[in-house]
Amino acid sequence: MRKKIHIKKGDNVLVLAGEYKGKEAKVLEIITKTNKAIVEGVNLVSRHTKPDAKNPQGGIVKKEAPIHVSNLMLIEPATGKPTRIGRKLNENGKLVRFSKKTGEEIK
Repeated sequence: MRKKIHIKKGDNVLVLAGEYKGKEAKVLEIITKTNKAIVEGVNLVSRHTKPDAKNPQGGIVKKEAPIHVSNLMLIEPATGKPTRIGRKLNENGKLVRFSKKTGEEIK
């Protein structure tokens, strides 16, 4: 059974570990199968590409590689500070994310 991932596409996150530790960036994609995320400008790798119709020159292209979600922490939209995430049922009976720091619901 896979764990529920605490971040979503479009969230701003803080990188907690690795070469890009301390960097704040936006999540571009979530890969639930491996519990990884692709984050804008984080974990860049060089890809050697052959010339094709889209890129007639070919060459070396910098691209974001996936980073594990345990190395990411959500930045609360209201305060701009990193926070842990909890889940609770709201008044409509829907499961929502909330900030453990302030207790506010995160959209």
